[in-house]
Amino acid sequence: MQSSVSDSQFTDVNELPKGTPQGQQQTQAGYVPPSEDTYNANQQSSQPRFNPRDDINNPHTPDTDGLEETHFGFQKVKKAEKQARVADVFSSVAKKYDIMNDLMSFGIHRLWKRYAISLSGVRAGQQVLDIAGGTGDLAKVFSREVGRSGHVVLSDINEAMLEVGRERLINAGCNNVDFVLANAETLAPFADNSFDLVTISFGLRNVTDKDAALRSMYRVLKPGGRMLILEFSKPIFEPLSKAYDLYSFTALPLMGKVVANDSESYRYLAESIRMHPDQQTLKQMMQNAGFENCDYHNLTGGIVAVHRGFKK
Repeated sequence: MQSSVSDSQFTDVNELPKGTPQGQQQTQAGYVPPSEDTYNANQQSSQPRFNPRDDINNPHTPDTDGLEETHFGFQKVKKAEKQARVADVFSSVAKKYDIMNDLMSFGIHRLWKRYAISLSGVRAGQQVLDIAGGTGDLAKVFSREVGRSGHVVLSDINEAMLEVGRERLINAGCNNVDFVLANAETLAPFADNSFDLVTISFGLRNVTDKDAALRSMYRVLKPGGRMLILEFSKPIFEPLSKAYDLYSFTALPLMGKVVANDSESYRYLAESIRMHPDQQTLKQMMQNAGFENCDYHNLTGGIVAVHRGFKK
């Protein structure tokens, strides 16, 4: 039987000690996974945990990056501006995100995610970090797979998306999950060598510095740990590529307009897919970040690919 938990059972940010802004603590390690005693106590109280510590502060500023540019879809923008622009997109689409995923992919995204999970090797008792996990599709399955002795962290940089995922997983009875606002480029709330599995699903293409994000994923993985990236990629058949382009730049914005009243956000999402590195380039980026035994698996003719790498 599903249970619902009110917001009053979460830590109120206003109740936290005043002082250094959240995510900039100099003396605190940041997110601390629960001990077995804490976990058992939480099981008894049936109160899921919400960790408000975050590192959503933009690492790209005019001081650090000057006038250096990056892409926001097909636009060129200053690196310091991209994070806020992406935040606007996902704050706008959060409530309709799951519905739009089903419509845009004709439900096939569920099969893509199922296949990625099959490559995860996740086992009971493990610690899992789902980055840019948004509405919690993967985290919900991982919660079941790791069981009572394991633990899952659903992380996202966008508060609106994380709130949707938090509500969804609470209602599903997932009480071995934490919800943490975090920047994929730094993953500052998390200590080195903390997780057996790190995943990011349809989120890497929105990160300003993908190489920094890959290095951070490597850092928080335990030795022997596995990293999975599920992301849109480059179709391997030219006829499919042309049909996909036509669909992406006509149907997606139209569906966004009708369903979410936001055509521009879905135009950006289509453009961001085209600007994302292809399969071989992303594999090389993973190797440059330190991952070993890297490979990838094309799905639906390369429209989507699952990349996998390991920490020695």
